Amino acid sequence: MKFGILLDHQYRSGDDINRRTGELVEFTQHIRDLGYDSLFGIHHYLSSLSTPQPLPLLSRLIDHSGTMQIGTGILILPLGHPVHWAEEIATIDQMSGGRFVLGIGAGYREDEFNSFGIDRRTRVSRMNEALECMQKLWTGEKVSHRGKHFELRDVRCSVLPVQKPGPPVWIGANGPIGIKRIARQGHPWLAPSNVRRNWAVGNLADYRAERKAAGHGEEDAVFPIHRDLCVADSFDDAYEIAGTAVRASYGEYVQYGMDYFETQWDGIKHKALFFGSPDDITAKIQDFAQAGYNHFVFRTQWLGLPIERSFQIVERFAREVMPRFRK
Repeated sequence: MKFGILLDHQYRSGDDINRRTGELVEFTQHIRDLGYDSLFGIHHYLSSLSTPQPLPLLSRLIDHSGTMQIGTGILILPLGHPVHWAEEIATIDQMSGGRFVLGIGAGYREDEFNSFGIDRRTRVSRMNEALECMQKLWTGEKVSHRGKHFELRDVRCSVLPVQKPGPPVWIGANGPIGIKRIARQGHPWLAPSNVRRNWAVGNLADYRAERKAAGHGEEDAVFPIHRDLCVADSFDDAYEIAGTAVRASYGEYVQYGMDYFETQWDGIKHKALFFGSPDDITAKIQDFAQAGYNHFVFRTQWLGLPIERSFQIVERFAREVMPRFRK
């Protein structure tokens, strides 16, 4: 069982990003020393919140991350060209000594696609074709490609990743069609944080069945999931600590058409958040692990929550929950 942290590097407009980055350096050192396995950053452009870009940020954190995997959770692949992404990702994989995990997704925000001049309806095919081109480029051979969205003519990637044939690719999706497509490709499906338990468990079962039917085995397979985590003496105590902040963070999505974070908050609050006592959190992890999940990536930061609280959350989890899952 592996446990990671999703950095929530989103701040109110005008916040001091240099100071916030310093906090993230200290936070990274702390979770490294506590024995966490991975560290991920998020990706958006033109956000309502000030959101530092993940690849420069993760590069800043490499030397403070020890042996943890680092990665994107997720990178919106359709918004960039595969040559750009291939060399950027290969560079950070080299810098990290082969510890990079490429988490990708198709994206959803209209203003991002409109500003890049990309038809949002093409986002899935662009993502898949971009990944195909990147993987060809990472062979080190000359690549020619003529597809629906991209054309390469006898070119070779100037920087290759340490990991062969390339960094592991985790793909996010929130619907059954996308999840089954990822299963057929044989990539890990990165399950989202805000979904209720039965949705997460049921879709993982469907994903695994589709994956098996496509001929992909499960030896060393990774089944990752995002969850919001707050460990306290009880659910009510955890919600007292972080409830206002976590709701504020999810409230930012309403302007992007996700009004269910407002209308269905009570259900999400009780059925999606990993909030509660160490015994509560242990039971939730065991439940999800029994369904097959084996890499939990926790968010312990939310809008307006003092970083000191996040330190306390990761400490208590590492001290009172994590040892129950370490052999």
